Amino acid sequence: MVRMTPQPARATRQKRQQMIIDHVLEHGDATMTELVALTGVSVMTVHRDIAELSGQGILRKYHGGVSAQPSTVFESSSDFRLHAATQDKQALARAALAFISPGMSLMLDDSTTALSLARMLPEVGPLTVVTNYRLILEELRSVEDIRLICIGGEYSRTHDSWLGLPALEMISSFSVDLSVLSTSAMTAGMTYHQEQEIITVKRAMRKAGAKSMLLMDHSKVGRSALHRLEPVDSFDHVLLTGPADEELLTAMGKLTDVRTIDAD
Repeated sequence: MVRMTPQPARATRQKRQQMIIDHVLEHGDATMTELVALTGVSVMTVHRDIAELSGQGILRKYHGGVSAQPSTVFESSSDFRLHAATQDKQALARAALAFISPGMSLMLDDSTTALSLARMLPEVGPLTVVTNYRLILEELRSVEDIRLICIGGEYSRTHDSWLGLPALEMISSFSVDLSVLSTSAMTAGMTYHQEQEIITVKRAMRKAGAKSMLLMDHSKVGRSALHRLEPVDSFDHVLLTGPADEELLTAMGKLTDVRTIDAD
């Protein structure tokens, strides 16, 4: 008889926590009862797992459960955002591609919408791309026509990007042709984000571009978050997917160039 070697405790905890993460990312949220049934461990063990994961910024605790969905004070993780509104993001990226020509320099933020654009950049030709998002770096690192510059700093596991003072200092040293950003929420006159540290990086990125572009899927339009990012008229172009309120679009159109993109 072959004797099975038991897994070490750490590996067991890692596997269990990955089960929790995968379940919450797939469903958006989960109750403690669901997670106990999923993992087959005690309520106290699940509580400890959730405390550890929320401390890392991967998930968000609330009374009786846990969530990966954004709120006015919490930004969802990069993993969750990768699977949200994918068709809208691809449509926005395709529309943004029309503003980019060979030889340009671009700064891309750590949004998954910017990642969708990065995946299309090899179609354009020679470019210089500056970014703090690891997934964009991975996407473009083997593209010979693209000169790739990484913004360094303190690594955020939640956002899968580099932030903090070193990142701000590096961003301020660049002057690019076009900065491309997305954020969590916007109203007719203002854009928002839940996290102060992200706000400072996005502001610096917007200012680093001779021109700036904001890409927003329709789920982010018409709502706010904890921190104000930039007025809508700070951006030279705003691309968003429908449906959107006509009064809101009219008000935004008086401030800057606003274009509605058909996600279908």
